[in-house]
Order: sequence, then structure tokens, then C-alpha cells
Amino acid sequence: MENWRQRGQQGLETFGDKLRLYGRWWVARGWNSPRAWRSIAIGVAGLALVLALFRQPLADWLWPETKIQKLLDEGRSALREGRLSAADGHGARELFEAAAALDPDRSDIRNALAQTAQAALAQARRQLQAGDREAAAQSLALARELQAPSADIDPLAAQLQQAVRGHDGIEQLLQQAEAAQAQGRLDDAADAALPLYQRVLALQPDKMQALEGRDEVLSDLLTQATRAADRGDLAAAADLLQRVERYDAGHANLPAVKAVMNAALEQRRQQGERDLARGRLQRAASAFQQVLAAGEDPAARQGLQRIAHAQVQEAVRLAADFQFEAADRALQHARELAPDSAELAAAEQAVQRARQARQSMEVPVSAAERERRLKALLKQLEEAEARQQWLLPPGSSAYDRFKAAQALAPQDPRVRRAAARILPAARTCLDDNLRGNRLRAARTCLDAWQALAPTDPALAAARRRLAQRWIAVGSERLGGGDTAFAEQALAQAQQIDPATPEIAGFSERVRNALR
Repeated sequence: MENWRQRGQQGLETFGDKLRLYGRWWVARGWNSPRAWRSIAIGVAGLALVLALFRQPLADWLWPETKIQKLLDEGRSALREGRLSAADGHGARELFEAAAALDPDRSDIRNALAQTAQAALAQARRQLQAGDREAAAQSLALARELQAPSADIDPLAAQLQQAVRGHDGIEQLLQQAEAAQAQGRLDDAADAALPLYQRVLALQPDKMQALEGRDEVLSDLLTQATRAADRGDLAAAADLLQRVERYDAGHANLPAVKAVMNAALEQRRQQGERDLARGRLQRAASAFQQVLAAGEDPAARQGLQRIAHAQVQEAVRLAADFQFEAADRALQHARELAPDSAELAAAEQAVQRARQARQSMEVPVSAAERERRLKALLKQLEEAEARQQWLLPPGSSAYDRFKAAQALAPQDPRVRRAAARILPAARTCLDDNLRGNRLRAARTCLDAWQALAPTDPALAAARRRLAQRWIAVGSERLGGGDTAFAEQALAQAQQIDPATPEIAGFSERVRNALR
């Protein structure tokens, strides 16, 4: 600490020595004389005069003009297009005012604002002539804010007041609104209560009679929404809520009615889940569709996909028993719920194959011809097995040959042995491809398994495993930035088993990555 004090003292002494030497130099140069001081004063005065005369050129030289010029160009473009003022800051007024904030003394900016004021006056005249009084009032207010001459504003303001007090004046609008409210015509037309109250408030935002009337109408609409939700008409309730929010998103009763609506939606979702679990597919579909009619809902959407999956399985089972009318109805229901499902396309092919098999059974053939055809089909089946062609290519896969052989001789031991051989092979095929992460090949094996044994209880677990593997691989590729593959993986998982728990989280990750 003592060293610091010593150093500080030495520094002050050195600075004092230098200051005394500088003073002697100043005196030696003769700059402490009155004449020298007069010269300095004259120089300072001259510099001040130069700065006063050339302040703007110097400012223009020192201050970059790029930002100001850009704002002026954009403002003039907006003025030409008639965008005099805009909430997003890209109106002529906002752009010119931003330029003025950077340099308030520029005459071209002041002229631009004056031109905007004149454009607002001209616009007000046109709107008043067209009978659009609300728009004219807004344009006139803009001209007044931009300090247009009173001599131009006052005549227009008088015309506007006269128009308001005339045929469609405020009092008459209020009477019309109250009459419409009493008749129950709340917001279904331009002459209904709410639109009329809004017209009054556009002219006089603080008109208490209009504010109270609008609040009463909105409360009536919310009461209707509550009743609609209570009776299960979720689409009507959602529509009423949206209409109220458009007029007043901060209405005091809105949160309570939204809570009632959410409870009704949850109740309907749960009813759909219960019906689906009990096999009441039509009732379950109706419940989920009612939820979706009120707005997009991921849980209800997945519920419909699961119903479509169950309908597809039912169609395949019915076609295997040659109940084609019932199979077609099940396919139609599935098509309405999930028209783009790959599982649906496979089921349609299975039903078509069953029809062909039934037709071949109806053609009378001799025992020798039947045996010849059966042997050929069994040989082709074995060849397709060796090539691992379980479902593809269509018409020559192992499954196609098996169904054709089964149609010719359903009780033949060789056909039964082929079925017993193909089904385990399809399961093994699925396991092998899963281990190697050959997911598209695994999907083909799963489809073969499902076609051979559509009611096999082990199918559900197999579908879940394949869907989870798609999600795992898709998640890994998404971490590497491959969003295209992640989208494909998500679609595959949703088609294979839409009830897979991991789908929701993976779907959210994919959506976030695509933003």
C-alpha cells in the first residue's frame, strides 16, 4: 500500500513539472498576450459561423443517408399504393415518421408527411361520397393527426357529422340494434344486433348504450354455447364461441363457457374410447367425429385411425369367408375415415384376391385338371417362398399362389401344410428384417402375416414393435437433420399402429423441426 502511495505522489509531481514547462512554452511563444487571445476568439467565432452555415451539409457528410433514403422510398411507394397508415409499420405515415425520427429537420420528410395528410383528406372525401362513414372518419382522423390545414378538415368533418345525424345516425342505429336484439337476431346478418352495435362503436367508441348492448348480446351467445355443449352439439358450441371471440376476446364470461366446452369434448372423447374398446365402431367413430367438428384434436384423429384399422381387419376377415357385401361395407367405412391408409390399399387387394378365388371355385373343372392346376400352384408357391416374395409382386406372390390353391382344394393336406409353412415364415421374415432395420421389408412381411391370419392376437404386438422401430430410426435421423425421412417415418408409424404411445412426442418433434 505504501508503494502505491509513493508512486501516486511521484506521478502528481511529474504531471506538475510538465504543466509548468508547458506554461513557460506558452509564454515563450507569446500566446498569452491580448493579441493572441483576440486571434483565438476570432478563430472560434469563425468556426461557429462555419458550423452554423454548413451544419446540414456537414451532418449529411457525417451521418449515413442509407436508412433515411430507404424509409423515404418505401413511404413514397406506400403512398402511391394508397397505404396511408398500417398497424404493422409499413404505411406511408409510419415510414415517413420513422425517417423524421432520424433527421427531423429535413424538408423532404416534412413534405412527404404533408402529402400523406392531403392523401388522407382526399381518401376521406371519396369514402364519404361512397357512404362509408366509418372509413371516412378514420381517414379524417389520420389527416388531423398529420396536421392537415383546418380549412380543409373542418368542412369534411361537418359533412361527416351531418351524415351521421342523418338517415343512418347513431341514435337510429341504436334503435335498430335494440329491436334486432329483442327479436333474437343477434349476429346472423348485417342488420342484426351485434353488427349494428359495432357500427355505433366505430363512430363513438365510448357510447355506453352500445357497449352495454353488445355485452348483453355476447352473454346471450355464450348462454347458447353452453346449452349446445350440454346437449352434445359440439360443432354449434364451437361456432358460437368463435363468434363471441371475434367481437370481444376478453369477455368476462368466456373462460367459464370454454371450461364447459372442454369438459364436453373430453366426455365425448372418453365415450368414443369406451365404444371402440367394446367393438362398437360406428358409435365410436360418431363420437370422435363430433369432437373433430369442434376443431382439430389429435386424440380424436388417432381414434378414427384406430377405427379404420379395425374396419380393415374386419373386411379381410369377412372376405376370407366370402362375405363380400359385408367386407365392402367395412372397407367403405375405413375409406371414409382414412382414405390415404396403406393398410386400406392392402385390404382392398386381399378382398379382390378372395373374389377371384371364389370365382375360380365356381368354374367346373375335372378332377385331373384340378390336380394339374393345384400342383402348378404349389410349385409356384414354393418358388415364391424361396425368393421371400410373400405379398409382392401382385399376382405371383406366395400368398397369391396359396389363395388360388386354397380356392381349388381348401381341404387338401398339401394346401394346409403350405398355410402352416407360410405363416411362420412371414413371422420369421418380420423378425429378421426388424433386426436388420430393413423396415420397409418388415412392413411387407407384416402385411403377409395379417393377410394369412387377420385375427391372430399376436399381430397387435407385432404392429406395435414395427411402429416403434420406425419412430426410433426416424428420431435418430431427425437428430442428424434429415427431416424428410423423419416425416416418412412418422407417417409409417401412424399407418401401422396409430395408437403407439411414442407417436405423439415424435410428431411434436417433427413439427418443431419443420418450423
